[in-house]
Amino acid sequence: MASKKLSSARPPGENKKRPDWDNYFLDIVELVSKRSTCLRRAVGAGLVRDSRILATGYNGAPSKLQHCLDIGCLREQLKVPSGERHELCRGLHAEQNAIIQAALHGVITKGATLYCTNHPCVICAKMIINAGVVSIVIRDGYQDKLAAQMLKEAGISVKQL
Repeated sequence: MASKKLSSARPPGENKKRPDWDNYFLDIVELVSKRSTCLRRAVGAGLVRDSRILATGYNGAPSKLQHCLDIGCLREQLKVPSGERHELCRGLHAEQNAIIQAALHGVITKGATLYCTNHPCVICAKMIINAGVVSIVIRDGYQDKLAAQMLKEAGISVKQL
């Protein structure tokens, strides 16, 4: 049986522009963030090792609980400013959910890179440190100086694209 040559949409010799790995994974966590159920901010995160996705997470209420999309935002009702009083929230952060999903499914996070749409808060930073994550790549900043200081002290590099 003779093989057919497939025609290309691009002229021969024209290079296809592929995203580098960091932008590729940041684009993926941007898509993951669209599953967020938070009314204030949509965040996506992913743990990656050896260019393979280990787990992803987005911010929202724990499994089996009602979402803020459905019942409203406790933080809004209490007028809690962003970045303060994290315990006054029904939701988990995207980074927390990614780490929890890895643990739930028996996936080792040691040596992974965390890709996230935003810089982690201090609570997430502590979890990231203890999960053995070695580097973080983010798209947007977040004003949490203590988180940045702790990550630096732990030797975890943070790169913003």
